[in-house]
Amino acid sequence: MNRKQKNILAILALIACGFFSAAGIYAYQTYRTFAQVPLGAALPEYTRISLPPTWTATVGTPQGAVTLAPTITLAPTNTIEPICSGPDVMNILAVGADSRQDAYIYGLADAIRIVRVEFKTPRVTILEFPRDLWVEIPYIADNLHGIDHGKLNQAYLFGQPGDGFNYWDNPSGGAGLLALTLNQNFGVQSDHYVTVNMRTFENIVNAMGGIDMTITDEETAKNTGLPIGANHLDGAGALKVARNREEGVFERANNQNRVLCALRKKILSPGVVTKIPDLIASFQDNIRTDFTPEQITQLACLGTKLRPQNIAFASFPEELFTPSRQIPDVYTHNPKGVFIWDVDFKILRDYVAQFQAGDWPPAESIEKETKEVVCE
Repeated sequence: MNRKQKNILAILALIACGFFSAAGIYAYQTYRTFAQVPLGAALPEYTRISLPPTWTATVGTPQGAVTLAPTITLAPTNTIEPICSGPDVMNILAVGADSRQDAYIYGLADAIRIVRVEFKTPRVTILEFPRDLWVEIPYIADNLHGIDHGKLNQAYLFGQPGDGFNYWDNPSGGAGLLALTLNQNFGVQSDHYVTVNMRTFENIVNAMGGIDMTITDEETAKNTGLPIGANHLDGAGALKVARNREEGVFERANNQNRVLCALRKKILSPGVVTKIPDLIASFQDNIRTDFTPEQITQLACLGTKLRPQNIAFASFPEELFTPSRQIPDVYTHNPKGVFIWDVDFKILRDYVAQFQAGDWPPAESIEKETKEVVCE
């Protein structure tokens, strides 16, 4: 090969390198653009509330029911910067809708959770909100029916496009209106949301090959039709346990936490890896969220590094709530009113503020035995 040919080859090599470099940059920029596009409408803006600098529970103040998986020890780490390129903290509104349709046009918020994800510790804490709280619902007072209050779970319904009343036309839908309602009444500050309906929940459990749960008491067995002892549940069976309310709404929340524990255990099992394609197909286009693909990747990364003992389920103290009725029921116009929980919202706001600051629940508050679920 003479010198001229070598020069030509060198020039062609430089052109090829430039082409592939440009193509790589373009592909990276395209991916970054895709990765940062939310999969759904963002939550509406709301006023951020400053947290109190310190908080000490009043003598005799109940500390709430807390479930840690599987022990009460929160393992410290030496991590200074957030791992997985995530933010310091992410607050997620998680909604389980009671609609059995594939489309998200109707439905009440059957399960309401606030999930605090800490990327520094790392730690995940999940706070359950009772759905039967009588709350002021913003942005709907100008409707033809004169409704501006309702149960907390109705805030989601009134935000959905299929309610027929046209209360709320924001693209964030029921999740957006529920987030605003939680913020206005309790100071909840949600960064993102995830909504799953009942059919999608069943599909997810089925795609994983079912979950394993142990039924320990006769009442639960009677109400769900499941035998005492170990049970392998498909999606329909898991949903039956999660929706069992015969023993009261607080026990119902515990049942939902038991199902979440079983889901967590199954997801971490080696066998579920082979079912990932089915799992993705089961919820693709059927879960409503404003996460970007990049944020989903951050959460997935965190899941691989999260210690089981740093996952906690929390609930407000049961003794704060008194059964009551709201009369008249402005939604159904039932003369007997509708069942609600009577509770001091100021106390709940205080708990929420400390939850969002990462100061509640404290691990020492659950050193005594409780009837709450403990993930294994």
